[in-house]
Amino acid sequence: MAGGAADCAYWERQLSFECRIYELRNKERISVAAASKLLANMVSYYKGYGLSMGTMICGWDKKGPGIYYVDTDGNRFTNNIFSVGSGSTYAYGVIDSTYKWSMSIEEARELGKRAIYHATYRDSYSGGVVNLYHVQEDGWTKVSQTDVKTLHYQYEEEKNKEIINNKNYKLTITNNI
Repeated sequence: MAGGAADCAYWERQLSFECRIYELRNKERISVAAASKLLANMVSYYKGYGLSMGTMICGWDKKGPGIYYVDTDGNRFTNNIFSVGSGSTYAYGVIDSTYKWSMSIEEARELGKRAIYHATYRDSYSGGVVNLYHVQEDGWTKVSQTDVKTLHYQYEEEKNKEIINNKNYKLTITNNI
């Protein structure tokens, strides 16, 4: 979720509550599409009231994996890739330049980590921790929780090694005194 902390926390709790009610009434879990529609319907009643929230609803249901974007106006979209929040332009830059359908799970995890890192490092309004989760048919697992500062030093070191090991790299020092 991205946006105001109070709005995000409130609507996350509301959606969780409504999904649990659905599960108790119907004796099955709500679909990803239905959960996203439920959130879109709930927030659409407050359109124009200054809510600040953009969220991805992700999961795996009977139809397979699903990912939806819902904003504070109740707009709801589905696609294969989403990034939300003020740092999302930085994340999309990394994703668009690296993403491919044939990625391994490890490559996809690294791409996700790098995209979130760039969003949080470059955007002062984004958080300082990369929380990485893997959603699968049998549930989700938390892959890692890494401080952006740690990732920054790791990626800078990798970049410096790449520059040093690049045989085409030439260092020219001139004295213009």
